[in-house]
Amino acid sequence: MSEIITTEYKILLSDIKRRILDAQYQALKAVNKQLIALYWDIGKMIVEKQKGETWGKSVVENLAKDLRSQFPGISGFSARNIWRMRDFYLSYYQNEILTPLVAEIGWTHNLYIFERCKDDLEREFYIRWTKKFGWTKAILLHQIQNKTYEKTLLNQTNFDQTVSEDIRNQAKLAVKDEYTFDFLELGENYKERELERSLISKIEDFLREMGGIFAFVGSQHRLEIDGREFFIDLLLYHRRLRCLVAIELKIGEFQPEYVGKMQFYLAALDDLVKMPEENPSIGLILCQSKTKTIVEYALRESNKPIGISQYKISSELPEELKGELPEPEQIAKLLREN
Repeated sequence: MSEIITTEYKILLSDIKRRILDAQYQALKAVNKQLIALYWDIGKMIVEKQKGETWGKSVVENLAKDLRSQFPGISGFSARNIWRMRDFYLSYYQNEILTPLVAEIGWTHNLYIFERCKDDLEREFYIRWTKKFGWTKAILLHQIQNKTYEKTLLNQTNFDQTVSEDIRNQAKLAVKDEYTFDFLELGENYKERELERSLISKIEDFLREMGGIFAFVGSQHRLEIDGREFFIDLLLYHRRLRCLVAIELKIGEFQPEYVGKMQFYLAALDDLVKMPEENPSIGLILCQSKTKTIVEYALRESNKPIGISQYKISSELPEELKGELPEPEQIAKLLREN
């Protein structure tokens, strides 16, 4: 083949491969929807049969046995899973928002969510995020165990004043109030550079904790301005927001002067690094601890989008913060407009 034909053939092959993969993905989605619909219907039938009837556990045991006998090549009909189908239906059948959403994610994903999350808004959060970001089962479980829902809703940013309305909710939900780095192996006394190197050495764990929708750009990212060099600790890229995210790592408590330095970095990134089609850069200052009121004052006059978060090695949400979540109406609005 001539060089031109070879090039055209490669393009044709690439286009066909892309089309095949898309068809496979759409087929898998259709199969998943049918499977969820099947489990929903089985759960519904059991619930309806139980009304006014005295059905003990033996009935479900018999069902499981007979279904496995009738359909030997199909898994998923254990007694335990049939009870789960019943609980799945009971959990969602009265919720008009969640009923159509559950078919958008896999059965195991659904199990993780409805068995581990008892609040409907929390369930909606994880269902929407699993669908949107393609979370694997492992990532979803990690997010649930590390209280991502609560830590995201408690975040402290100035995005209401500094981020365009079309991506504001996405930006708010991209930053958590607290990150858990329990995968790090650090001694009691460590320096910022040690923290940075440890995070880089565990980059997959780090990005998973960040939300699984970031790409790693680099560490100690160099900026040259008027002959002077400046270095950003970590530079990520948020794929859905289409923007650079500058991260500064701080040992100890948040200090107001950190905001001024981050504003400088963001201004430089937007002028020197950001591509024309990308959104303005966002800054994230990660500290060991912070005081809510001091953060609010520090961010009040900032004209660049910045979030202030803390990192811990424990996934437990402090008791005093559990009562500070937004009102249900605010949470619902944030999730459904995102």
